[in-house]
Amino acid sequence: MSRGHQPWKGGWRGASSPERRRHRTGHNGDVESLQGHLLVASPGLLDPNFRRAVVLVTEHTEEGAAGLVLNRPSPVAVAGAVPQLEPVVDDGDQVWVGGPVQPEAVLVLGEFLDPDDAAVPLFGALGFPSLTEPEEIVPVTTRRRVFAGYAGWGVGQLEAEVADEDWILEPALPDDAFTEEPEELWRDVLRRKGGIYELVARMPEDPRVN
Repeated sequence: MSRGHQPWKGGWRGASSPERRRHRTGHNGDVESLQGHLLVASPGLLDPNFRRAVVLVTEHTEEGAAGLVLNRPSPVAVAGAVPQLEPVVDDGDQVWVGGPVQPEAVLVLGEFLDPDDAAVPLFGALGFPSLTEPEEIVPVTTRRRVFAGYAGWGVGQLEAEVADEDWILEPALPDDAFTEEPEELWRDVLRRKGGIYELVARMPEDPRVN
């Protein structure tokens, strides 16, 4: 994992202007920049950081890639961990583990009424707000989620992992980032992709279980 993509005011440098290019990605076919796609961990990906993870790619350029794991809620409340962001979320909302890189870094993912209000636009209405004035985030967004850490890849690393079929690709939907059933997100996205992936979604987490 690359540590070259540093969070700043709720985003990553360059996230708003990825270079568009096509990648050969094994059974996933040819795709352009993976920003705005989900990386769904294949059943054979056993790294504990990403086992059955669903990752939203927030940046993908020639310099590497970055993203947020969407289905790893932590038991820690935002109010206790980052009290300055308590006004941004609903009472009792927890911090989500965005990935293993810089776990002390905090980012807010928001769904904006006007995407132009995002400090770093991602896709559709999703983006990263500036964290300079947290109280200004709520009026311009409909949903928000606080993440600690992120996932990062160095030059060519994500392309290689996708070509090796460590990841299954699927275009992201806004609701994916704000799932209320994180334990079901991996299966839900695979079922949505359809075909053979509906069978993959039924695989037990422990392969020894029939």
